Amino acid sequence: MTDTIFALATPPGTSAIAVIRVSGPGADEALGQLIAGPLPGHRVASQRWLHGADGTRLDEALVLRFVAPASATGETVVELHCHGGRAVVAAVLRALAAMPGLRPAEAGEFTQRAFRNGRLDLTQVEGLGDLLAAETEGQRRQAIGGLSGALRARAEDWRSRLLEVLAMTEVTIDWADEEVPEDVGPEVRVTLASLAAEIATLLEGQAAAERLREGFTVVLIGAPNAGKSSLLNALVRRPLAIATPTPGTTRDLIEGSLEIEGLAVTLVDTAGLATRPDDIEAIGIHRARDRAAAADLRLFLHAPDAPLPADAEALRRSGDLDVGTKADCNGATTKRDHRVSIKDAASIDALRTHLGALLADRTAGASLVSHVRQARHLTAAARHLRTAADTALCGEAEIMAEEMRLAVRALEELTGRIDTEAVLDRVFSAFCLGK
Repeated sequence: MTDTIFALATPPGTSAIAVIRVSGPGADEALGQLIAGPLPGHRVASQRWLHGADGTRLDEALVLRFVAPASATGETVVELHCHGGRAVVAAVLRALAAMPGLRPAEAGEFTQRAFRNGRLDLTQVEGLGDLLAAETEGQRRQAIGGLSGALRARAEDWRSRLLEVLAMTEVTIDWADEEVPEDVGPEVRVTLASLAAEIATLLEGQAAAERLREGFTVVLIGAPNAGKSSLLNALVRRPLAIATPTPGTTRDLIEGSLEIEGLAVTLVDTAGLATRPDDIEAIGIHRARDRAAAADLRLFLHAPDAPLPADAEALRRSGDLDVGTKADCNGATTKRDHRVSIKDAASIDALRTHLGALLADRTAGASLVSHVRQARHLTAAARHLRTAADTALCGEAEIMAEEMRLAVRALEELTGRIDTEAVLDRVFSAFCLGK
């Protein structure tokens, strides 16, 4: 934390503008070595020439300066908005690396300093990571909720209310001989039960929130030559899988990513469920069954010339869809949830729309809790609160107070008030350089 760090904050490669960030106690001194004349004012954009140690002009850049603590990291931060040519960026980074006391930033180190300096709590850090990784509109909206600090605000409210009743309880323990309320148990029990219920309600939407963040997996299941590969290509709107009239063309799992109704969806084409497979087909079928069993949704494909094997029914789950393929062929008359033909774009669009509606229903009620780490700490807090409430009925004030302290600790671990280095290393290692 005493080092001054720097990194390229924009993607490497040729671009109109490249942003290089410097953060730490030596940021102003580093900027003074790069430019001539006085330093720009706080949050004032200034067009300056950047110079190397020997006075050579490196680039004409827009320079921004943020004085601590009013910066993204809580430290003094300098931003150099250079031209985005590779040689320009390399020259400026070399100049910074040559300065005493400066070093390249590690992955996520700018954000970690923001956390250490109180600019972000740990739930906001996770929200920021989700925002950087967001690929769909649904993921973006969810990440914004985390970055805004909504979960932190809830946790701080719970912690504040819990500390109040903890203080009431500890007064009756430490000052039992003084004039203090004799029985605060009923009031404490009501508060503990209310807090535990609020946390439990929030946790109910955790599974839906996690699916929204990580995306859904939809597996196509059918006999050889049922049209699985053709349907995959039609849904993702690109020739991803090899589709031929020859049964058994697909021997392994083929995945395609797409966005439906703002949701991230991974479609999986699988080997056909043959009745008498050869050795290679058997391996593909085994993988198909495993992937189908773990998927969020399965599409069972029925073709006039490739009916679904009876043993495929063992893979069926509530909410799965039956899709009649090759609807343009003779014999395709069986009623299904959908009848599609790759020659009929409207039928494919109708299936996509139905898939989007089904998956959107599964994200209804998604809560602010979208990470397993967050759920783990909230679950622990609720458990300690319920134990404390049960203990209050027995008049065990000391045990009740200890359970409340453990609940407070769980909430503090959620936001990062107290932490372990191992947890922080895991969270920040997923960030890119310059962030």
